[in-house]
Amino acid sequence: MVPCSSISAKNSGSEVRQTRNLTGDETIAKKSSLFIREFVIGLGFLSGIFTAIGIDPQQEVIGIIGKTVESLYPDPEISALFIILPTILLLISLITAYLKGGILGLVSVLVAYCAGILILVSTVLALILLAGAIGIGYLATNRRLLNKIKPR
Repeated sequence: MVPCSSISAKNSGSEVRQTRNLTGDETIAKKSSLFIREFVIGLGFLSGIFTAIGIDPQQEVIGIIGKTVESLYPDPEISALFIILPTILLLISLITAYLKGGILGLVSVLVAYCAGILILVSTVLALILLAGAIGIGYLATNRRLLNKIKPR
C-alpha cells in the first residue's frame, strides 16, 4: 500500500483537491525528518541545553500541576505519581526513540544531548556534534541506505 498525500490549491475561489502517490524516498524523508526533529533535536539537543543551564521545564510543569492536584486532592498516592512521572516519561521517550531509530537512533540522541551540554562551553564543537547527530539520525531511519553500507 502506497501512502497518499493531499494537495489543496485554490482555483478562482473554489478549492481543487488533488491526490498524488508518495514515492518510497518521500516517505523515508518524512520519517527521517520527523525522527530528527522530535528525538535528535527535541529529546537530545534541547534536553542537553536545559541541563547545561540548570533547568528542566518538564519537571517544573509537572511540579506545578502536582502541587495544584495535591491541594485539591491530598492523597499520598497521587503525590507519588507526580514524583515518578518524569522518569516514566523519559523512559517512554527513550523506548520510542529506540523503536523508531534502533541503537543508531539512541546514539544520535546521546550525541545531540552532549552537543546541547557543550553549547555554552564551545559553540563550534557543539554544532559539529549536532550535525553529526543529525547525520546519524538520518542513517538510523534510512534502512535501505544502512543495508547498502553493511558488509555482507
